[in-house]
Amino acid sequence: MSDEQGLEVISVECVRMPPERISPDKVPEKVEERTTDPSAKEVLAKTMLEGVETVWDRFEKQQPSCKFCEAGVSCQRCAMGPCRIMGEGKNRGVCGATADLIVSRNLLDQIATGAAAHSDHGREVAETLLKAARGEAPQYKISDRAKLMTLAKEYGLDTDGPPEKVAEKLALAMLEEFGTLKGELRMARRLPLETYKMLREAGILPRSIDREIVEAMHRVHMGVGADYRSILAHGVRASMGDGWGGSMIGTEVSDVLFGTPGIRTSMVNLGVLKQDHVNISLHGHNPILSEMVVKAASLPEMKRRAEEAGAKGINLVGLCCTGNELLMRKGIPQAGNHLSQELVITTGALEAMIVDYQCIFPSLPNTAACFHTKVISTSPKAVIPGSVYVEVTPENAFEQAKRMIAMAVDNFRNRVPERVLIPKAPVDAVVGFSVEALKDAMGGSLKPLLDLILEGKVRGAVGIVGCNNPRIKQDFGHITLAKELIRRNILVVETGCAAVACAEAGLMQLGAADLAGRSLGNACRSLGIPPVLHMGSCVDNTRILTLVAELANLAGVRTDQLPVAGAAPEWYSPKAVAIGCYFVGSGISVALGVMPKIGGSPNVIKLLTDDLERTVKAKFWVEPDPKKAAAILFDHIETKRADLGL
Repeated sequence: MSDEQGLEVISVECVRMPPERISPDKVPEKVEERTTDPSAKEVLAKTMLEGVETVWDRFEKQQPSCKFCEAGVSCQRCAMGPCRIMGEGKNRGVCGATADLIVSRNLLDQIATGAAAHSDHGREVAETLLKAARGEAPQYKISDRAKLMTLAKEYGLDTDGPPEKVAEKLALAMLEEFGTLKGELRMARRLPLETYKMLREAGILPRSIDREIVEAMHRVHMGVGADYRSILAHGVRASMGDGWGGSMIGTEVSDVLFGTPGIRTSMVNLGVLKQDHVNISLHGHNPILSEMVVKAASLPEMKRRAEEAGAKGINLVGLCCTGNELLMRKGIPQAGNHLSQELVITTGALEAMIVDYQCIFPSLPNTAACFHTKVISTSPKAVIPGSVYVEVTPENAFEQAKRMIAMAVDNFRNRVPERVLIPKAPVDAVVGFSVEALKDAMGGSLKPLLDLILEGKVRGAVGIVGCNNPRIKQDFGHITLAKELIRRNILVVETGCAAVACAEAGLMQLGAADLAGRSLGNACRSLGIPPVLHMGSCVDNTRILTLVAELANLAGVRTDQLPVAGAAPEWYSPKAVAIGCYFVGSGISVALGVMPKIGGSPNVIKLLTDDLERTVKAKFWVEPDPKKAAAILFDHIETKRADLGL
């Protein structure tokens, strides 16, 4: 059997836990250990009683973890290994690599992988803009002409002529930065001049996006880089190419194509699924696909098809960062974050899960095999055995979206009503805080926010980012840290799975100002914003960079002098490693809730948590307890305020 693209459809089986591992009397306790989200608890209990395997079950099977791998001292760089070393003294790998070298190479590998993932996303969005401008992808239109012109001017381009010609020139200028010979990235100039000079002197400003990633992979090859300090310095530079290049391009061009997000209200958690509708989840990271699915789902012919199948309509819901993109721009409800992706299927109410790439469990087709759900993969970079593969390109995206919607609608008849469990309490959330939307809320400028910080009514700001990790109770780190910070009158801005977690906890409602400290609460009420702001998907961490840079320029200080910080309480992926590095490289210190795999090298730990501060005026902390992390971040912000004489 072949799918629409001629690929053989691999049959997969429903994976269930052995009966001896299912103890109904232990389910309530296990559920409480695994997640904080009430809607997830309800569905997880059903999932466990039915014996359907999830990420938490597989995590338990992997315990105890390999101590060498956890410490980062396991090396598979060449066929002389694998090598693993631990302990003090003269322990070395076969080639002579020390713990410092093995740990630093492994970390650089992760940074390069994360930077490549987000930057390649940015490349695809820029390529779509180019094809749209040339009429090769006619379903894509320029939605924000003002932002197009602003970006063109930032790149020094002529803005005369039709918008399509300007878009073509901008797309080419941005795509050139992936392999530029000019030796710098244009949007890095958004940094305050003194910060820019400091980073240039430190040698960590990126020369191009792809060059730094390729050089990173060269450096980690056996017999090349041997100094852990040089290796990690390049890691920061490669991450900066992502933050001020690839990811920033992805965010800015998505705004041009699909519209810059504005403040709106929507709903979150598993309760956004509908009993009487065809439910389709959009999962992954690239809005190129999801925007066309939204367009196709709104066609009258699709609604008629759904009604003929016995449904009242089509209900689109988001997952992870594709969901965040749709939530910010369209108000499409968000079903959950990283650890909820299997639970959306196990509700029994999902007709299709359409995925693109990144953060997608390869196990999803196995989970779907326990129900009627179809998993549809769409990217040649992310073909998943057991899924139906429908390749999507900018040229064919709309037609393929219609085919996928039709598949989902036709699958509605296969739903088993007695196996359906949809939680009944979705949570309202105010979302859509792009930098532009935040300015609009403040009368057209960030000055009111800066004034609140200078006056001390808002002590500072922290960006909480990153996904979930089964090592930590789902969403506990995100929610606890956010609550502790706003209680201390610190504004919180969030992206990705962290944003979904706090939205589900009600922290993105206007009434959440009552949970904040007195002065922050009053400021939020006067501005009409919640104390925790949803700024988008994980690629949209660059909105936070832009926000910090604009505040620093407005205040006339370096970025590292502002009372701001970052945090990733539950991070898990190489993308998060790259994000953390480009925050620190930009002068924004970051608190991590999960220890990176660097414990085998005290020298690497010291460099990241101490020595780096001498170069970029920022560093990492590692603190698993979110309440203790909040105290560290508060002290950091108060120190920055004191240094500024505030």
